[in-house]
Amino acid sequence: MLPKAENQWTWEEAAHLLNRAGFGGNPQEISQLHALGRHKAVDFLLHPTEAIDFLPAPEWTTPEKRQEAARERFAAFRDNRKTMPGMTLEEADRKRREIAQKFQQLERREGLEAQDWWLDRMFRTQAPLREKMTLFWHDHFATSAQKVRESSLLFDQNVTFRKHALGNFKQLTHTMAKDPAMMLYLDLQTSKKGKPNENFAREVMELFTLGQGNYSEEDIRQAARAFTGYDINRFMGTVSHSKRNWDDGEKTFLGQKGKFDADGIIDVIFQQPQASRYVSMKLWEYFAYENPPETAVEDLAKTFREANFELVPLLREIFLSKEFYSADCMSNQIKSPVSFFIQTLKQLEVPSLPKGYALYVQSQLGQILFAPPNVAGWDWGKAWINTNTLLTRYQISGFLCKGTDGGTPNRDMGKVQGFGNGMQRMAEMTWKGPDYDALVPRAARENVETMVDSLIQRLFQRHLSGHVREQFISYATEKKGVIFTNQEVAELLHLMMSTPHYQLT
Repeated sequence: MLPKAENQWTWEEAAHLLNRAGFGGNPQEISQLHALGRHKAVDFLLHPTEAIDFLPAPEWTTPEKRQEAARERFAAFRDNRKTMPGMTLEEADRKRREIAQKFQQLERREGLEAQDWWLDRMFRTQAPLREKMTLFWHDHFATSAQKVRESSLLFDQNVTFRKHALGNFKQLTHTMAKDPAMMLYLDLQTSKKGKPNENFAREVMELFTLGQGNYSEEDIRQAARAFTGYDINRFMGTVSHSKRNWDDGEKTFLGQKGKFDADGIIDVIFQQPQASRYVSMKLWEYFAYENPPETAVEDLAKTFREANFELVPLLREIFLSKEFYSADCMSNQIKSPVSFFIQTLKQLEVPSLPKGYALYVQSQLGQILFAPPNVAGWDWGKAWINTNTLLTRYQISGFLCKGTDGGTPNRDMGKVQGFGNGMQRMAEMTWKGPDYDALVPRAARENVETMVDSLIQRLFQRHLSGHVREQFISYATEKKGVIFTNQEVAELLHLMMSTPHYQLT
């Protein structure tokens, strides 16, 4: 077991826990978590009481709406087939494209609504760790709309991640082996007896459970035989299994022999020592820092294995460890685009998301929900930052701080994939920005140094070097006239957010 942190903890440590195990918070939320004490704060995050369905799902996700949409789609293509005999080849091709385009636009709109819905959950939730783990599983079991092309299936998968977010990793892996979106993404529906598709068999070991070097190419081939015979109803999100198309022969897999099916293969995988090490290390890197000491990985793996792959004991050990609050860990992780966006909104205490702006933020910063770049998910850490994305973060901070009087908040938004075909209207909005009279009351603006220190605590939750602090004070002093106006507060906040320090959490 990792050495534990002391029971006594600081406000800065509470902020660190909320940033890493959630999406940050304002000073009041951090103080509330700090008042619980270290152990109770961790338990509060690990055992959420908020209803998992506190935010209603989009209407199109209901079974009734899905059936209605499936009937409409079937009828459109059926009617088109009936009219094709009287058309020229050119007319028939144009008609097919028109129908396909109609349903592609529908998928695009539903995909945008799903993104907004999930971001809204991250912003509003009182169970931040559950949402942070949902994001982890989305990256771990990466599945993209670019190939699946069924928003309802990706939405179902997101719900599955949330249900299992703090549950059992082994059970989640069993569930994902029969998840329709995952099966479509890795071509399991094409895998039949005699012609197995190896995609899922490879990734379930390489990316999901064991990591490279812990299996052979023959293990992949043998496992692929077990993952045969599945059929998917992509419109209703159901999976069936055909014994006729399943390879029921004996297989030799990771040193064991048997007539393994999909569940049998996964059971054998979780008997391997590496199964407890791989995700333990990945979770440490997600919440703490990269390249942990080997002894720490072994300690975490032992805890995970003895807990039969239950996540709560593993996460509790991480969040109560001395190393999690060390100088190597605190204020040393680059914010992911989603965390950057949600945390900024929380710190500014705005009442709601600028939903039409969210797609632009994701696209420009390189993390579009429901569309990871490949089956390995996103590259994290330093990969989030380059010259372009850093400048874009500064621009986004300016927009969130200062607002807009309507219209598209950025002239480049129309170029973002997904905003065409009427979606541009989603970006046309009025964003008033924060309520600065509440965020920084007039009386708090009389003393510039006190105001700057208060904003440093709000935005950075840590002491900054004297040089950096003096720059902020100098800027604020120069700006201050007879009164420190809301516009000047917004400009000061924008300056503070447009620093490398703000990109770290």
